[in-house]
Parts: sequence; C-alpha cells; structure tokens
Amino acid sequence: MTKEINSGRGSRGFSLLELLVVLLLLGAFAGIFAPKIFGQAEKAKQKAAKLEIDQIGQGLDLYKLELGRYPTTQEGLQALMVAPAGVSNWNGPYLKRNTVPKDPWSNEYKYVSPGDQSRPYDIISFGTDGKEGGDGDGKDITSWQ
Repeated sequence: MTKEINSGRGSRGFSLLELLVVLLLLGAFAGIFAPKIFGQAEKAKQKAAKLEIDQIGQGLDLYKLELGRYPTTQEGLQALMVAPAGVSNWNGPYLKRNTVPKDPWSNEYKYVSPGDQSRPYDIISFGTDGKEGGDGDGKDITSWQ
C-alpha cells in the first residue's frame, strides 16, 4: 500500500468568487449587527449625560447649602468652579473636575435658575442633535426626568 502524495500542485489559493462570497457575508453581518452596537453606544452616552447632570446637581445643592441660593442663570455653572463677583462664603470648587463638564456630544449643558414649574434649576443636554426637543437618540436629557 502506497500513499499518494500531492503531485506538485502545491496548496490552492482562494478564487475571486470565494473571496467575494466571504466579503458579501461579512458585509451582511456588519449590516445586521452594526446598528445594534451603535445603538448601545448612543444609549451609553445618554446614561452618561444623565449621571453627569446628577453630579452637577449635587454640586449645585452643595453650593446652595453654603451660600443660601443657587447660582443665577447669568452666573451659570461656572459659579461651581470660580466664585462669582460679590459672593462670600464660597468654598468651591463644587465639582471634582477642573472645568465645567460638557455633555458626551461635546456641547455645553444648558443651565437655567430658577427653572420651569417651580424647580430651583434646570440642567439640559440637547442630546445627539444638539437642538432643543427631539425624540429617540435626539431626545433631550434633563435634570428633572
């Protein structure tokens, strides 16, 4: 019994058709799974914005505890980092960072004091679209929701 050895042809490569089929399958998988992955990333950014708004709110509450009031809209969130003119008893900064954070989409948080509907303040991120209002991924993230 003798075994045949591959008769000099060497190993065979992939044909163009086989490569195209593989690329087509990879494209199909990317088309199916990429939106789900990117959707999760967007939800993670929304959750991060909500957590950051809550942290800013804690800084504002500490500011109020020490000064007896929240910063005005004109003083803005910067009042948590640098003492506004004419304010005594300021013992900040009231946030752990060196600057007022931006939302996960690199936009400034909108701060209004007093807020709407008897709230002491409102903090708003306009979400992915950077515009007031919206729904889905473009929905605003607020301090009162």
